[in-house]
This record gives sequence, structure tokens and C-alpha cells, in this order.
Amino acid sequence: MKIAVLARKGGHYSHRRISQAGEARGHSVEIVNVLRCHMAINADGMSVFCDDRPMNDVDAVIPLLNPATAEHGMTILRQFEAMGVFPLNHSAAVACARDKLHCLQVLAGNGVAVPATAFARQRDKTEDLIRLTGGAPTVIKVMEGRQGIGVALADSARSARSVIEAFSAVRQKVMTQQFIAEARGSDIRVIVIGDEVVASMKRTGVPGDFRSNLHRGGQPEAVDITPHERAMAIAATRAVGLNVCGVDILRSKQGPVVIEVNSTPGLEGVESVSGRDIAGAIIAFLEQRLATGLAAA
Repeated sequence: MKIAVLARKGGHYSHRRISQAGEARGHSVEIVNVLRCHMAINADGMSVFCDDRPMNDVDAVIPLLNPATAEHGMTILRQFEAMGVFPLNHSAAVACARDKLHCLQVLAGNGVAVPATAFARQRDKTEDLIRLTGGAPTVIKVMEGRQGIGVALADSARSARSVIEAFSAVRQKVMTQQFIAEARGSDIRVIVIGDEVVASMKRTGVPGDFRSNLHRGGQPEAVDITPHERAMAIAATRAVGLNVCGVDILRSKQGPVVIEVNSTPGLEGVESVSGRDIAGAIIAFLEQRLATGLAAA
């Protein structure tokens, strides 16, 4: 099997692990700088090129896109899909996961518990947005973002208004969300592959920071999740339409809630604390889907 990993640089832990896992199982894995890819649709059919080299012999593609590569990367991913190449995660599901508000709409519409969330276009609705999400303090998030970037905690209506105005000044749409104080700066990241939970970890932010992202200095540790949390993670994955993802859960007084579904979860922290070969499980999933003729499903 020839696998193309759509990314930008090949030096990240997740990139290396997926390459190692694929090659260990006898496959050819190439980290492709998606920003150097172009495509063509003409009388000869559809093609993808990287540095003028055709990539029409790819069997599967793994999108590991970040904000810098997402827009162009999604175009290339859709082209591969149109060519009949199996994507680890389909473009429509990746797009849903990247749009935080849309993702929450999909989750709630499928019965998955999420924090109280509000959105408005008008700046003068700030007080309403805070009231609808349980009052200050409130969390303010940009619609697209990752690794804790574009997330702020406002402790009053005045500070919330200032944050929203700052984001608006740089043309960022934002939403407000219920602040769950009892989570104490921790969340649960659950890795789902197919219909199976393969690993989980607890992430705790640095003192004074309510964000638990490892890229913000958060620390991972092993954690046991409940049957309800396991079922919730699988239900969230199905609702969004992803094959592989990280589901982020907060433990609130009212029970667990899903705050985000990540289509490109990092592997380093969760592999280190769980001891699971998640990269190998991803490659095994691709093998199974291609072998059983389900690649187009």
C-alpha cells in the first residue's frame, strides 16, 4: 500500500510515528508538503502533483492539516477523494471538525452532550451571549483554531466585550461557551479509531491557565474513562463522520460533555501515557478498510 500523509513538514512526532508504523508493516509512506501540491481536471481525468511529480498511484491519504495548510490542503484532499483514493478522514468530516460551532451543532443534534454555547453576529449581544452560557466567567473561542490558540476566559461582561471586540477587529468570528470550573483546568482526550476507543489520557493545564492543551504546557497522565464516556466518544466520532479522531471531554457536575472533536490528534502525549501503538492501529485500520473493499464507504 502506498500512503501519502498530507502535512507540511515531516519532523513532527506524529508524522514520524505514522511513517515508522507504515514501513514496519511493509507499506510505502511519504510525508507530502501539501502546499507544494497542485491538481488538474481535464479530458485526461483528474491528477495531483507534488513538485511536478504525479501522485496518481496513491492508495490511501492521511490528512494531517494545520491552520496554515488547511485551506489548500482540503482542496487537495477532495481531489484525491474524487480520484478514488481512500482518505483516513473524509474532507466533509474534517471540515465539520474544524468549524467548532458547526461541530457542536452536529453533536447536539445527534444527542451528544455539549457545554452551553452561544453565537451572534452583533457585538451588542455580548451580555446575551454571557447570560445564555451561564454567566461570567465565560469562555470565548474563535470558530477555527487548535492547540488552545484563539481561546480566552473572560471573568466579566466588560472583559468579554473587550475580547470579542479584539477578535472582531481582526475579522474573527467568535462564540461564547459555558465555563466549567469544576473541571479544574483538566480535560479527557479519547482516541477513537473506527468504532473503538484505543486510548485515553487526562490533560491538565499549567497553574493559572484553564486550557489543558499540551502545546500550551499542559501535562498528560493515564486515566480510566467510564463506560458512558467511552460510548459518548464513539457517538461523537460517528456524528461528525470521522474514522480517526480525538474527542475532548470535560467532567462537569451535570455529567461529561464533549467540548471538541479533533480530526488530527497528536500522538506523542497519548502514546507515552497509554503505552498504546496508536500509529500502528491507524495503519491497521487502513489495511482493513482497503482489504474489505470499504474504502469508498
